[in-house]
Amino acid sequence: MNRLLFTALSLMVCAGVYAEVPLKVMTFNVRYGMALDGENAWPHRKDILIKTIRDQSPDLLGLQECLAMQADYIQAAFPEYRWFGIDRDVTGKGEMTCIFYRHADLYPVESGNFWLSETPEIPASISWDSSLTRIATWARFYHKESKSWIHYYNTHLDHRGEEARVQGITLISKRMAALPDGSVAILTGDFNASAEKSRAYEVAMEEGFTDAWIAAEKREGPEVTFTAFKTPNLDKKDRIDWILFKGSVRVSRCETITYSENGRYPSDHFPVCATLHIAVP
Repeated sequence: MNRLLFTALSLMVCAGVYAEVPLKVMTFNVRYGMALDGENAWPHRKDILIKTIRDQSPDLLGLQECLAMQADYIQAAFPEYRWFGIDRDVTGKGEMTCIFYRHADLYPVESGNFWLSETPEIPASISWDSSLTRIATWARFYHKESKSWIHYYNTHLDHRGEEARVQGITLISKRMAALPDGSVAILTGDFNASAEKSRAYEVAMEEGFTDAWIAAEKREGPEVTFTAFKTPNLDKKDRIDWILFKGSVRVSRCETITYSENGRYPSDHFPVCATLHIAVP
């Protein structure tokens, strides 16, 4: 009996059962905190946003349009997270694509920022047909449970310039191409382009990214992510907030989070969460 049990367990390990660990990733455009949004302004929705994050409890959280005061408020609510990022205009007052991470499980070995331009190392640089300065924030994490290296990038592409969106995706992909073979690389963001029907998405697929929504074994929620603080047509297909990845990853679930309280949403975007499974080396 013991020999049979040992053989069965050995076969299960060889087949991959017990050979992967989950990593929950969330992307969330939190809406610029100084916007004059009336009843939807930051003071009226910040606690709804905190509950939204708490309910999902991601390991990695990429935010867009986040001001320092918003990041500090989120940090105060979640001591289990730490964060880093820089505002895109380098004024100390602008929007960030900051990264929050669960520090008990993920150890950042290196991190940085680059601008989506022809001169990415020059702060606040702008190129192509971009209407605003755009930035990507990245980090290389050691994931303690899987004993793996996780490379994570978070960005916010231009809302007007199609060439800027395409070039931005291409630039990020080139940065990822320099990673060691077999690396797990994750890209989240507000891409300001509809998944499956935009040139930016086509380029992302051509560059070897996998869309977590498409890859997921189970999908929940609508395929629309921008709401303008209103209940959208939930039958519409317009995903502009994506979780993409490269590497050997299984996605068990991807969900568009539609949580609201008394008709008030935490932001003008729905956040998106994906549960990735990282192979243990």
